[in-house]
Amino acid sequence: MLRLEKRPSPSAFWQKASPFLAVILTMIAGGIMFAALGKNPVEAIRTIFWDPLFGEFAFYFRGQLLVKAGPLILIALGLSLGFRAGIWNIGAEGQYIMGAIIGAAVGLALYPTENRMIYPVMVIAGAFGGWAWAMIPAILKTRFNTNEILVSLLLVYVAQTILAKAATGFLRNPEGAGFPGSRNFSSYPAASNPELIAGTGMHWGVVAAFIAVIAAYVLLQRHILGFHIKLAGQAPRAARFAGVAPNRLVVLCMGISGALAGLAGLFEVTGPAGQITIDFNVGYGFTAIIVAFLGRLNPVGILFAGLLMALTYIGGEMASTNLGLPSAAIQAFQGMLLFFLLASDVLTNFRVRLSTKAVA
Repeated sequence: MLRLEKRPSPSAFWQKASPFLAVILTMIAGGIMFAALGKNPVEAIRTIFWDPLFGEFAFYFRGQLLVKAGPLILIALGLSLGFRAGIWNIGAEGQYIMGAIIGAAVGLALYPTENRMIYPVMVIAGAFGGWAWAMIPAILKTRFNTNEILVSLLLVYVAQTILAKAATGFLRNPEGAGFPGSRNFSSYPAASNPELIAGTGMHWGVVAAFIAVIAAYVLLQRHILGFHIKLAGQAPRAARFAGVAPNRLVVLCMGISGALAGLAGLFEVTGPAGQITIDFNVGYGFTAIIVAFLGRLNPVGILFAGLLMALTYIGGEMASTNLGLPSAAIQAFQGMLLFFLLASDVLTNFRVRLSTKAVA
């Protein structure tokens, strides 16, 4: 029989190898699922991982890779800071939505004014929207010791309700013949987020994601705050002796993650999405949790994990169109990645041993 034996210290090898093992196991399990759905598993896996990069229309899809990866990286970076400190913000999807709504509302309130300062103000408003929404679970946590997981998660559904009200009510396009949705930002140059280099998918959100990776790396490796974040997660009692204020850290980490999620929402609504709609949110806030853990809560790792997850989005859409795979199967495939990553992480702290004796 197999048993798990506690390692004296975490395995450095498996800390680095478990993400790769998780990807391989996801491909195998996903292939079995696709076969059960009556699809060719090899063709499905190839469509998801190979065709977007090296297929017939690879040039277009490579640009889309950055479009999809930008918000995932931004949100995951913010979440990773809290996760490292033992602060579990599961409501980034709601913060992403509120950042988009508040940032878009500022731009639409100034329509049709043309001024180069409008978009920077919208960016600030978007970050503020995400930050303010994250402050609700943060303050409740610090003042009343509520569970930030439950509060932040439930606030996602409140944000979705506000999004529906915005699309059908206070942000609806007055010239839209009654159809839900705001004005399209592509027709409002002062408030739009177009491609900076045509055909590459590079827009201000992608630039912000790369800047955030560098900033997060410097924060964690070179700043005292990064040391406090890591210490609070690894040894909470030692962190208190080192002068770390737990409540202040909760507010700070939740605020940073909320602001980055709000920025992601603003860049998305003014760029690829183009407008506030009922179905504007596409699950980036939840998928970013997978990205954060797949990247080992490391900024550089999150960069590559975000690109990988973006690849599953694009390849999944291709598989749905070309092979007729249901979108739910693609979502399950993405969820398998987190499942197998958490399972593979067991090898970091435990050895698998073959036992020949029955345990009393």
